[in-house]
Amino acid sequence: MSQIVRFHSLGGPEVLQLDELDVGAPGSGELRVRIEAIGLNRSEAMFRRGGYMQPPKLPSLIGYEAAGIVEAVGADVQSIAEGDRVSILPTFRMGEYGVYGEHAIVPARSVLPVPAGLSSVEAASVWMQYLTAFGIVEAGKARIGDYVLITAASSSVGIAALQIANWIGAEPIALTRHSTKAEALKALGARHVIASTECDVPVEVMRITGGKGARVVFDPVGGPYVETLANCMSESGVMLIYGSLSGQPTPYPHWPAALKSLSLRGWVFSYIASNPARYERYRELVVRGLASGHLKPVIARTFPLHQIVDAHRYLESNQQIGKVVVTV
Repeated sequence: MSQIVRFHSLGGPEVLQLDELDVGAPGSGELRVRIEAIGLNRSEAMFRRGGYMQPPKLPSLIGYEAAGIVEAVGADVQSIAEGDRVSILPTFRMGEYGVYGEHAIVPARSVLPVPAGLSSVEAASVWMQYLTAFGIVEAGKARIGDYVLITAASSSVGIAALQIANWIGAEPIALTRHSTKAEALKALGARHVIASTECDVPVEVMRITGGKGARVVFDPVGGPYVETLANCMSESGVMLIYGSLSGQPTPYPHWPAALKSLSLRGWVFSYIASNPARYERYRELVVRGLASGHLKPVIARTFPLHQIVDAHRYLESNQQIGKVVVTV
């Protein structure tokens, strides 16, 4: 029997509970992994509340991202063996599979070897954030000298985008709510930090960019604030919206988009992960960036598995700078 996190009703962090379950053997194309660390994502909090893109079937498993040791290999699985250290990536439907627990059954297609030199905590904090943040390159076409405005900059994906922007020679601008995080964000690579509650954001962006505006905006929030973000942009700029943390409808900012010939597009991790050529290209870039030191996962705080409720409360507190990880 294993301790597995499930929720039997929708709601806040308190609905998460540890159930004693027999995980069983992996089926064809699956693995059983002994989980060592779990990387938390805001999508999981949305899923728990019933606000994610697919609704949970109760009682539901939960969790997208983890690291651990392969314990058993199902039929038709090649190139993966018992004892391998792996990272689990979110290339499955949450609820159908879930990684919150001592053990997990996952599709073999959803694992990659742990990059050299990473701890289990770091290995649970790599793929989701970097393959998402590479959207500024793949879809935003950010290049040397471009100003890249990164909202929710203290999140794990926001920090990953700061690191990638610096690596390619762009000029990252971190947008956060309060200036209390400013020094930490500068230490993590932000060339400029803007506190959205303390100034007129478009005016400040134009001051920083010498009137040009940001050519790429990378935003997980969506909602009405996209109008403000559009007013921060340069001509022919690209806004990438990779989440819906606002929980509100996202309007099309017609006049800024029309006057500046802006492009607005959605972005998700699976755009890279679902295409073998893109997946391999960016997988190699992540491994290279980790080896060279251009990329380094930042861990905000760790919690033991029995404190999963507290971990989710912290995840939603907006206090963290970096990834929240649960250890098993």
